[in-house]
Parts: sequence; structure tokens; C-alpha cells
Amino acid sequence: MRDTGGGTTEVMRKSAVLVLLLVLGGNLAAWWALNRTYDAPNWQGIIRGVAYSPYQAHQSPQRNEPGLTDVEPRPDMPTKEAIERDIRLLQGRVGAIRTYSAINGLEVIPAIARKYGLRVTAGAWIDGRWQRNEAEITSLIDLAQNNRNINRVLVGNESILRNDLPVKRLINYIKEVKEGVKVPVSTAEPYHVWFDHPELAEAVDFIAIHVLPYWEGLSVADGIQHAIREYTKLQMRYPDKPIVFTEIGWPSDGRTRMAAVASQENQARFIREWLNVARQRNIDFFFMEAFDQPWKHSIEGRVGSYWGLFTADREAKFPVSGPVDPHPRWMLLALLSTLLAAAPIALFLRRFSQLRPAGHAVFAGMMQLSVSALFWMLYVGMGQYQTWGTLFTWTLTLVALSLMIIVVLAEGFEMVEMLWIKQWQRHFPPLPPGAASRFPKVSLHLAICNEPPQMVIETLESLAKLDYPNFEVLVIDNNTMDEAVWRPVETHCSKLGERFRFFHLGKWPGFKAGALNFGLKQTAPDAEIVGVVDSDYVVRPDWLRAMVPYFERPEIGFVQSPQDHRDWRGNPFKEMINWEYAGFFRIGMVHRNERDAIIEHGTMTLIRKSAMDQVGHWAEWCICEDAEMGLRLMEAGWQSAYCTEIFGRGLVPDSLAGYKRQRFRWAYGAVQIVKRYWRWMMPFTGSRLTVGQRYHFLAGWVPWFADALNMVLLALALVWTIPPVAMASAALVLKAAWLPGVLDASGLVAGLAQIWPDVPGLLSADSLKSMALGLEKATERFEYPLVLFVVPTLVVFAFKSVRFVALYSKRVECDGWQRLGAGVAGLALTYTIGRAVMQGFFSRRSMPFLRTPKCEDAPALIQGLKMARDETVLFAVPLVAAIAVLLLQARDFVDARAWAAMLLVQAVPYAAALVQSMIAAAPSLAWVRRALEPVRAGSQATTAD
Repeated sequence: MRDTGGGTTEVMRKSAVLVLLLVLGGNLAAWWALNRTYDAPNWQGIIRGVAYSPYQAHQSPQRNEPGLTDVEPRPDMPTKEAIERDIRLLQGRVGAIRTYSAINGLEVIPAIARKYGLRVTAGAWIDGRWQRNEAEITSLIDLAQNNRNINRVLVGNESILRNDLPVKRLINYIKEVKEGVKVPVSTAEPYHVWFDHPELAEAVDFIAIHVLPYWEGLSVADGIQHAIREYTKLQMRYPDKPIVFTEIGWPSDGRTRMAAVASQENQARFIREWLNVARQRNIDFFFMEAFDQPWKHSIEGRVGSYWGLFTADREAKFPVSGPVDPHPRWMLLALLSTLLAAAPIALFLRRFSQLRPAGHAVFAGMMQLSVSALFWMLYVGMGQYQTWGTLFTWTLTLVALSLMIIVVLAEGFEMVEMLWIKQWQRHFPPLPPGAASRFPKVSLHLAICNEPPQMVIETLESLAKLDYPNFEVLVIDNNTMDEAVWRPVETHCSKLGERFRFFHLGKWPGFKAGALNFGLKQTAPDAEIVGVVDSDYVVRPDWLRAMVPYFERPEIGFVQSPQDHRDWRGNPFKEMINWEYAGFFRIGMVHRNERDAIIEHGTMTLIRKSAMDQVGHWAEWCICEDAEMGLRLMEAGWQSAYCTEIFGRGLVPDSLAGYKRQRFRWAYGAVQIVKRYWRWMMPFTGSRLTVGQRYHFLAGWVPWFADALNMVLLALALVWTIPPVAMASAALVLKAAWLPGVLDASGLVAGLAQIWPDVPGLLSADSLKSMALGLEKATERFEYPLVLFVVPTLVVFAFKSVRFVALYSKRVECDGWQRLGAGVAGLALTYTIGRAVMQGFFSRRSMPFLRTPKCEDAPALIQGLKMARDETVLFAVPLVAAIAVLLLQARDFVDARAWAAMLLVQAVPYAAALVQSMIAAAPSLAWVRRALEPVRAGSQATTAD
């Protein structure tokens, strides 16, 4: 920005410093606000008991060792030394521990606990493996007889809940243990099992209950009350039996189930509140559990890893008295994110001083938020127990987040500069009459192929009226085989005089570029400027007189005027796409022009012929020969000039198929250019492209590449949705099947039993119930990767929506309905662009085939569906998936609701394509426009006010 005085510069400097301080200070304040310490009831004293599993982060009791039986110790089991370190850590903090198994090396726990003064409620793991069960019971009896600190024993843990064995067999095991020990004997089960099986309660010496309110979907406060309520009901049901909570607690991480939020804050609140409640009521309990057990991820989902009071690395998660810090390292993260963002923000504020303070603040805030988001994601990922699957997901998450940040920052920079720039540095208004000192010869080229003759003649008539003394017009007809189409154009050229020359090439290679290259060879030797005009454009008489004088600047290689259209009024479809086009030429091109990085497009463009001779002629290998030519001119050191004045108006595509085909060509051509010239965009490659030009070419292509990425993410999201939906659906079917008489009434069981006698047992109510519960558990383990899919999808969609409305409101002169139509039209191209990008990268064909639907005679509804056939499918599939997720899982899981919302947002672009295809296919929809005219008129009046 030009310095208009020392005072102005000083004010700008102070404004930038203020913005920097506000953004960095705001970042620190946000970290503080989101990580404030919180209070919970204090606890003084020793915790009564904790459940103890000694496995380290890398160990699991579920791993099978080849050659070993279930009862033989495995080499990867916790060592005696590791167990002793754990018990030593618990000494003075807890009074007792409970164990789950008495074999495989875990039989040493009671003796070590005795050494450190801890009581033990010893357990034996009981399931359907009978040989192992006998080994567990034998060892449990032996431990109870030889360790006086064992004051209770538990025969089995949730064996009935898992349906591992009949209640009667478990009772026999309990009786066997009672005969061999002198301490109270029970089995541990959730509270409802004790209500369902009074015979089990009769067989034990005390009631050992599990109450884990998280699994019930309760909040912390309701969870405490729930535990007390069930405890009281059991006391009333079995007044002569002591009751012990052998598992109660809250997880510090995992899925949110209804009102149950798994977090470190909620874990601390629950633990500390329960400690005080239990002391007041003299309740005996064991917290679930001492140390996090990452191996439980495979059976309970991610939440199963986070029930410990200590991490798997044996670090306390929170204190039991005083304020609780939810994230003790937040200050370090805040400082690092602030320091890392400070230099880029300061550089941005200094480099782009032409922005107003609001623009500085918005983009600097976006930069800081991006850095903080990356730091937070890294922190969260590093703080979780990773499996190979979750590690893969987190890697994808970081990649997706990084790409999201690139997209948002690139489009955010365009937004702030277009909204808050003080003055454009590169501005090329139309030059007034008399500005030219000379009139160099201009050779205007029209390449036509099977174009309607009357349309071309209208263009030629407008060119004949150009108020410029020195020009020629070359009409190059190529690949038009019907003489009735090209002959009228030739005849009209002859009528317009010697300035107009017509060439009919017949079958000709190279498409439009090939025809234009032929025109270059026919160009008048004294021509200094070559212009290209599309065959449908009607140009203003003052176009050349207003724009050619810019070539008197020796650095100017080409001059570009925007595209505009003239046939859209009265047609809803054409109106939509007209204003969608307008956004690029009134926003994107203006922004790119500031750093001399415009896209040359093949109409209303004027090129210095000597520059073309230097860089070579039109590229016949590229279907976007105009953009490719502009890039080569810039790399050769030539500059461009972009004038926002409308000097010509053409026709918009008549059909959705034509609109999509055109955008497909643009996106496919962009990929062709990237594949050939990507080295020019890299630093230190010797390219003469400026930093600004490289930035704009890369940033301009990013949204198109993002459309391709969104298609990939949608496919992955749908694949991810199938297993939980299928399992939840199967569980519902099985639940319905076990209802009394359902299968019997159908005669299915009787029929199948004649073929396979075991069918009645397999399809019994107990078997079906067991299978349904298994499927429900599997569904719970299958979590949705919200950060990978939901956050990028929703954030980018929300940002793009806000950006679109803000930019169109400021830079494009259209009303609210026209803005909405332009937005729908832009969204509708998502699939077309994404497919073009992917096909461009993986196809070697120079010109892809894009089918044009042949359905003009079909009813409007059918025609619309056919024109957007692929998009209709891509809209319907995520819509159905979202509905299925909402119906089957949204009640229990908050992440399922977010996932469904993400699927619906992913479906929006395809819904937009369907809507646009209907509008394009139904001319009768003009009545909709007429009906909306009063509303639009009111909107325009409000805007004018």
C-alpha cells in the first residue's frame, strides 16, 4: 500500500499490533475458558476398594499364545515385579482390591497385597471353558486358605449376564467353593440379575452388585441416585444379605450415551461424590477400576479402556481433594499454539496492510484457530490408547483436518480481501476514447463447430460494429459436416466485407485449440494482437478501443474482460447458472487480478501476438487451452490486465447436461494443467511465476480437489455406516423373533427341524436373546469417527455457506432469491467436478467422453431424474443411511445423531443437483417464478432501504 504519510503509517502499525495482541490474547483466554478448574466434593481418607487388573498398556488377557492351554501362564502376562509396583502405588490410597482371576500368574496378587497391608476380595473367572473353570476354582480355594488378607471371594464375574453358563451350574461352583473356604462367597453380577434370579441370591453369602450408570445413559447426578435407589431396593428384597458394590465408577473417555458423557471431569465428579455418599451410608464398594485397561477396547469399545483412577502408565488422573484441572497440560498447549501462530499472523498483518482492521482480525483469528485446532487434535490423539485401527483413523483425521484448514484458509483469505480491502493496487478500468496513441491491428478469431448459423451471424454483426479502425475477423469452422449449418455463416462473412474471412476445415484435429492454431497461421502478418471471441457473444462497439491501449504497456501480455450472459431472464434454470457464473468473474477473478494471477478464458480475451510467438501456440493436448495459454504467458514473464467492465454477453447452456459438461471440461482441464506444470508451482524450481501467482493457481484449484475428496469421504462414511446399522437391524429382528410364539406361529422352526434337528435349540428364546445382546454389544463397540468425518464436513459446509452469502451480498449485484439459486447451482456441480478431478488424475485420455442424456421427450419429472441420475442415487443413499442411523441408534448415542447430521449435509450437494435438474427439465416451473415475484420485490425493496 502506498504510504500517504507518516501519521497514516503509524496508525496502521498500531492497528496491526492491536489486532495481533487481541488475537493472541484471545487464544490464551479461550484455552483458559475451556480448561478452567472445577470443584467437586473433597475427600479425605483412604478409598475403600478398587477393582484391580494388572495388565499394562501393551498387555491383554485375550491374546492366545500358540502351544499353550487356557490354564498355562503366558510370557506376556504381568510380571510379579510389575504387580508389586502397582500394589505399592495403591498402598495408602486404597484399603482393599478385588481381582478377577486366580490363575495365569495372577495368583501372586493376594500375597503381594498382604505385604502392603491391603485386603483382597479374590475372584475366579468363570465362563464356558469347563477345564479352565476347574483350574480357577482350585486356585481360588487354595489362595483363600493360604492368605488371611482375603476376606471374601467371588466365583465368576457377570457370567450370567454374558449367558456363559446356566445359573444352576454357577450355583454348583459357588457351593464347591463354600465347602473349601471360611470366608463369605458370592458371584458378581449387575443389579438386575439379582432381581431376576432369587435362587442365585439364596446360594451366596452376600450380594455383589455392579452398577455402572454410564451404561444406563444417565448423567453423573442421576447416576449417583440410581445406584442408591437400586442398592435400597436390593436391601429390601434381600434384607438378610450384605450388599457390596463390586464395580461402580465412571469412564474418563469414550462415546456419549444419552445423558452419560464420558470425560475426565465427569469421572472426577462421580468418584468424589460417591466417596462421600458411600461414607455417609456406610456402603462397601470397589471402584471400577484401579488402572486403565486398553485391552478392553476390543470388547467394550473405546470407553472400555478408560475406567481407571490411574492411566495405563500409572499416573493419577485427578486429585480426590481440591480443584480439578481437566487438562493439566493445557497451558503448555496454549502457549505453544500462540507462539507458533504469532509469526505467521505478524507476517500477514505486515504484508497485507491494505486490509481494514476487521479483515485483519478475521483472518488472523482464522489462522490462530487453525493452529490451536491442530495442537488440540495432536494432544487428544497422543493422549489416547491407540490400536492399529484407531491409529489409522487418527492419521486420516490429521490429514483431513489439515486439508480442511487449507481449504478454509484459502477461501477465507479471498473472503477477507474481497470484503475489507481499502484499495486495489492493480486496477484496469476501461480507457476513455482518445487514450490510445496508436491503433495496432487486432485479429479476432471465432472457432465454431456445429453452431446454429443465426447465433453466429448475430455475433458477427456485433463485431462488424466495433468502433476500432484496424481489425480483422477470422471465422474457423471445424468438424461441421452438415453444409446447411456452415454455409450460411460463410455467405454472411462475404457480405460483411474483406475484414471477415471464413475457413471451413471439415474434419480437423485438436478440437478448439486445433482450429485456433489454424487461425494463427492465417492471421494477417501485420497483426499485433490476437483476440478470441466465442461464437455466441454479442460484443460492445467500444471493446477494442477501451482495452487495446493497455498493450502500450510493454509488460502486458494479455487483457481479459469478464464473461456475461444475455438470455437468462424469464428462465429459472438459466437465471440460476447465470448468477453462479457471475460469482467467479466478480469475485474470484478480481481477487486473482490483485496478484496478476487471473485465469485466461477463451472469450473476450486479447493477447499480444509476439508473446504467443514466444511461448508457442494453443495447446491441443489440453481441453482448457485458454487457461493453459495464460499460465504459460505468466511463466514467461508477461503480465495480465483484468477489466471488470462487461464488454460482451453470450448465452448460458440450454440444459443441465450442457452446464455439467462445460464444468467437467474446466475441472478436467485444470487437472491436465496441474499434471504437466506442477513443478512450476513448487519453490526453488527456477519458475518465473511469482509467489502470488503460484498461490492463486494452487488455491484456486483446491476447492475442486476438495469436491473430489468429499466424494471419497462420503463413500468411506457410507461404508462405515453399514456395519452398525446392519447389526442394530439384526438385533431388532432377533428381539422380535424371541417374543413368545412368533417363530412357532410362523412354522419356520418346525419346518427347519425336519432338515436340521438342532434348529429348535439354536432358535430358542435364550439363543436368540443371546445373539441379539451380542449384536447390541458389537454395535456399541463400533464408534463413529466424528473428528475424521463430522468436523471437517460440518465446519467446511458452515464456513462456505457464510462466505458465499457474505461475498455475494457485497460483490454480486443480485437479490436474495438469485443468491440462493446461484448457491444451489454451485452445489449441484459437486459431483461433476469431483468426478472430473478424479478422472483427470487417473485417465490418460486427452478428451474424456461425457454422455449427454437423451430424454427430451420424457415427462419433466422423469427427465429431471435422468439428467441427475447419479446425483439422485448419491442423494438417496446417504439420506436413507441417515434415517436408519437416527431410527436405530440416535436415542442412545449422541455421536450417532452427529453422524446422521453429517450424512445429511453430505447429501445436500446431490439434493441441489436434483432440484436444479427438475427446474431445468420443467419449463412449466415458470409459474413458481411468477408466484415468487411479490416476495422477491419485497426483498429487493428491503435491500434498497
